Amino acid sequence: MILSQYTKEFNYNFKLAAPVILGMLGHTFVSFVDNVMVGQLGTAELAAVSLGNSFMFIAMSIGIGFSTAITPLVAEADAANNFSEGKSFFKHGLFLCTILGILLFLTVFLAEPLLYMMKQPVEVVDLAIPYLHLVAFSLIPLIVFQAFKQFSDGLSLTRYPMYATLLANIVNVVLNYILIFGKFGSPEFGIVGAAYGTLISRFVMVAHLWWLLKMKEKSKAYVTNIKIFVLDSFKMKKLIGLGTPSAMQMFFEVAIFTAAIWLSGLLGKNPQAANQIALNLSSMTFMVAMGLSVASMIRVGNQKGLNQFKELRRIAFSIFLLAVILSVFFGGFFFIFHNELPKLYVDYDDTKNLIDNTEVVSIAAKLMIAAAIFQISDGIQVVVLGALRGLQDVKIPTIITFFSYWVIGFPVSFYFGKEEAYGSFGIWMGLLAGLTTAAILLFIRFNYLTKRLIRES
Repeated sequence: MILSQYTKEFNYNFKLAAPVILGMLGHTFVSFVDNVMVGQLGTAELAAVSLGNSFMFIAMSIGIGFSTAITPLVAEADAANNFSEGKSFFKHGLFLCTILGILLFLTVFLAEPLLYMMKQPVEVVDLAIPYLHLVAFSLIPLIVFQAFKQFSDGLSLTRYPMYATLLANIVNVVLNYILIFGKFGSPEFGIVGAAYGTLISRFVMVAHLWWLLKMKEKSKAYVTNIKIFVLDSFKMKKLIGLGTPSAMQMFFEVAIFTAAIWLSGLLGKNPQAANQIALNLSSMTFMVAMGLSVASMIRVGNQKGLNQFKELRRIAFSIFLLAVILSVFFGGFFFIFHNELPKLYVDYDDTKNLIDNTEVVSIAAKLMIAAAIFQISDGIQVVVLGALRGLQDVKIPTIITFFSYWVIGFPVSFYFGKEEAYGSFGIWMGLLAGLTTAAILLFIRFNYLTKRLIRES
């Protein structure tokens, strides 16, 4: 009977989260397609995409993390039937995300010389630079898209970002095929072709989402007649106050995975390519947890707006339970197929690179075991973090994420990730340590806050 109080929410929670999950998987699928297609060119090309995307992941984490401030504010306004408040927060969020997208593009573009200073394989860096030129520019439409997406999620219209992302994926796959391999009369651009595909597909994505929201009665008035330069200092401070810590939370987590890319690069191009395979596969299951995190943020934000704190806690715990169940399933899947999944990324018919490809698959298979183990920790920490954002509690969770990933996780990765220690597997031991610490501490924080809210209500 007690368990049914939580499981009865599964259906609604999953229906709310499913479009978000599919949309986020769409983002990851862009990377998956790039990796699989580029992997056919060779391990150096795959490592180059990994290195270029390591800079992109950091920039994206800041932009996406910042944009999450829009969702709980719009959700709270929507629950209170306050249209003007909801539109104002969306407008200010869109303005800030546009400015942030431009700044992130310039930062990544100007940071390219750092690639030569990081002791990465020279052949990999030479391939990564032209790729990074183009994907850096795609940060602008991506972060603008995130503003529309987080707003749409706040209104519980989670399907529309999914539709836009799926269209972008189709565009990306077609353009990748044509431009990477030089099909239908196109020049053969190699990995630069993957960058062109990503750039064009992201502009298509933001345009399509705006059009979908404009056609929907509930959202049309929000996304039309926006006086983008008529700004209110209070709203700006509110969004910056929520968005900056949220950006830092995501940055601290993504940065340790990025550090794993750089540390693996010190071991050579094959360990770096193997790390990219394991990272790409595990990021797909992470997007399921991210979808549940958004559902958690929306539902907690709604209950907060209604001051229903007992319901808030019950609903949040039901999402946590669903996340654990799915994480156990994914962990089992990774463990059972840890030898087979990495083979999707390399061409065993390529006799010239067969030795390299075999080594990459061997290393990646071991990393998949580590990825299987940390599925539960990763799922719990991101879903609880979403619930805390729904409560608009961001400062303490930021400190928790920094402590977990950089005081606990990174030193483990650095020490055990050396060639004379455990190599690539040692790097992922640090990821496991950081994620587990974050999951425990964030849950303790949520448990404390919700009990206090119930006592004080």
